[in-house]
Amino acid sequence: MSKRIGILTAGGDSPGLNAAIRGVAKAARNIYGMQVIGFKDGFRGLAENRTLMLEPGMLSGILTIGGTILGTSRDKPHKMKIGGKTQDMTDAIVENYNAHHLDALVCIGGGGTQKNALQLKMKGLNIITMPKTIDNDVGLTDTTFGFDTALGIATEAIDRLHSTAHSHHRIIVVEIMGHRAGWLALGSGIAGGADVILLPEIPYHLDKVADAITHRLKHGKNFSIVAVAEGAMSVEDAAEVGDLVKKLAKAEEGEDKRARKQAKAALRSFEASGGDHTLKLAHQLEDLTGLESRPTILGHLQRGGTPSAVDRILGSRLGTACADCIEQGITGVMVAACGEGYTTVPLEEVAGNKKLVPLDHPWVDTARRLGICLGD
Repeated sequence: MSKRIGILTAGGDSPGLNAAIRGVAKAARNIYGMQVIGFKDGFRGLAENRTLMLEPGMLSGILTIGGTILGTSRDKPHKMKIGGKTQDMTDAIVENYNAHHLDALVCIGGGGTQKNALQLKMKGLNIITMPKTIDNDVGLTDTTFGFDTALGIATEAIDRLHSTAHSHHRIIVVEIMGHRAGWLALGSGIAGGADVILLPEIPYHLDKVADAITHRLKHGKNFSIVAVAEGAMSVEDAAEVGDLVKKLAKAEEGEDKRARKQAKAALRSFEASGGDHTLKLAHQLEDLTGLESRPTILGHLQRGGTPSAVDRILGSRLGTACADCIEQGITGVMVAACGEGYTTVPLEEVAGNKKLVPLDHPWVDTARRLGICLGD
């Protein structure tokens, strides 16, 4: 009998998702004769048994389309809001998996999806994942699909901001996505010719950023572009977050629920204040340099629209490899990009493994050699 596989996309949308869905489904159907079922809106659709059959007609024309034809959500199997109440829907997911007689479930997503997928593997399900996120922060893969498209969009935005900054003699502070990883800000900052790049991995000194802009001003360059990652922090803020992390660890070790709740709430407020941080930084730089300063927050613009050729190829490549793995009985792994090929990595090694920018990364070295201020 032919195998039956399920596919879902979870977490934030990302260019290249449809290429990956198409890659898995076409290879599974055309090469191996498998039946392919799509689950709508991530793990929620799996828990609520909302499906669609991925027939050839469903796959036609989706390669160039952004987002995901399956829909997505950030719901977690063990913590899902149903009727206003948070419930553990893991048993329902296992029941639906078995009811569809699935031989494997493909979960396409970022870091959170890898953790959720591991939980389902531990429940006895045959799970295989692919790495998707514009942040490029999933560990143990060369890259993630969605990153190249977002990198191009952020670079183009910086290109366009140059003319306004130059014409009005302004500082333009442009906030770039990436959560706690600086790959997007670093790559687009270098490619777009930013004068300052601020990363989550390198806490910055405000006075050093202001000095770099003032130095440019003294040498006749009366504008500057500051590319700031949404998770970037000053040295002072980084120290405060470090203290909160220590308090959280101590509270968890001592099982102090109240202290743990307070520390988590404080960390969440820091995480949610990205836009406020960028506005504050723009005002601070204006005060310190005397140059008019304007913040620009690119936001979700970076992860929408048509995927780049690189992301279409990557999604297709990993998708077809995923079908190969399922046919060979390989599950419990993430199909990772490795050079021009792929490798499989156990989910236990991937879950919680966040790929941040190493301080000795060649891109960091390149930025320094170009004279770009990193704030340290």
